[in-house]
Amino acid sequence: MDFKEIKKKSQTELHKMLAESRDKLRELKFKDANKQLKDVRSIRKLRAIIAQTLTVINQQRSEGSKKNNDNSQAVNK
Repeated sequence: MDFKEIKKKSQTELHKMLAESRDKLRELKFKDANKQLKDVRSIRKLRAIIAQTLTVINQQRSEGSKKNNDNSQAVNK
């Protein structure tokens, strides 16, 4: 999945995607531990997707808090 595609998703979609990715990562780690995983690089790819998803979630959260601070400062003046 491309980073641009991740940025277009809503908060609920991002959290759902994050939970699914973490579950899949757990499964891949178990398969790797049992020597059943052929493509070990898939773990690395999935970890990158999880990191990108968390980055977008945190960016959206910080943008939301900045907007709230701007609105509260405008009301206080």
